[in-house]
Order: sequence, then structure tokens, then C-alpha cells
Amino acid sequence: MIRTKLFGALGLLAVSFAVAGTAVSVGGKQPDTATKEQSKAADPHMSQFMDCAKECDDCARICNMCAAHCAKMVAEGKKEHLETVRTCIDCATLCQSASAIVIKSGPFSDLICTACAEACKRCGDACEKHAEHDAIMKQCAAECRKCEKACRVMMKHTIKGDK
Repeated sequence: MIRTKLFGALGLLAVSFAVAGTAVSVGGKQPDTATKEQSKAADPHMSQFMDCAKECDDCARICNMCAAHCAKMVAEGKKEHLETVRTCIDCATLCQSASAIVIKSGPFSDLICTACAEACKRCGDACEKHAEHDAIMKQCAAECRKCEKACRVMMKHTIKGDK
């Protein structure tokens, strides 16, 4: 019975994505060009949503890497990196959430991208303080800036932004 409910729920989820016409990445792979073109034809704003989701995924990965790097430095006694551990972890979480909502053109895309852009700004600022002497933190700051920009551009293409 549990198995039947699980397969039923998975089937319902698959149908909901198919009905929404959403391109879902599987195994970290981006949808192929034909899928991207079909999505753009169905929704002229889709390329902004897909670009934003990709930047959010990239930023989440780098922020998680930077958080681990900073945690190691804190463990070595460099307590000034505690702030960046925390900002990178929270930024990565927001970026992951934003990517998940934006890729399906969710109704809260404007809300999550507003929060994601602000988180990326703050995280980028925190990592920028150490960027001169640390390549990973420099990379994190740069990735946060790219994601912030992508979220701000994408917000212009949300339903709220179209009004």
C-alpha cells in the first residue's frame, strides 16, 4: 500500500511538471537546446528564468564550497571567518530554493529572487572582505555578484514585474 501511494505521488508529480511544460534538470544536466527553444517559444520570459536558475545553482555550489573552506579556517583558529561560514550557508540555501522555484516559473519567483539577490549581495560583501588574500572567497564573491544580477534581471520578467 505504501508502495502504491509512493508511485502514485511520483506519477502525480511527473504529470504536474509535464502539464506545466517545465524543463527539469536531471542529474545536474541542463535541458538540451531543443528543450530550451521549446520553452522559450511557450513562454518568452523562460530564458530569463532558466538563466537565473542556472546562476542560482552555480552560486549555491560555490557558496557551499566556500562555507566548508571558511569552516576549516575557523577550526584553525581564524575566528574572523565565522561570519562568512554563516552567510555562505544561508546564501547557498536561498540560492537552491530560488533555483527550484524559478525553473518552474513558480508564482513566488519574485519573492524568492528578491530574497536571493539580497542574500547574494550580503554574502558577496562578506567574502569580498577577504578576497584579496583568498582565491576561494574571491570566487564566492564573484559568483554571488553574478547570481544577484541574474535574480534582479529575472525579477523584471515575473508576473509581478510584468504589471
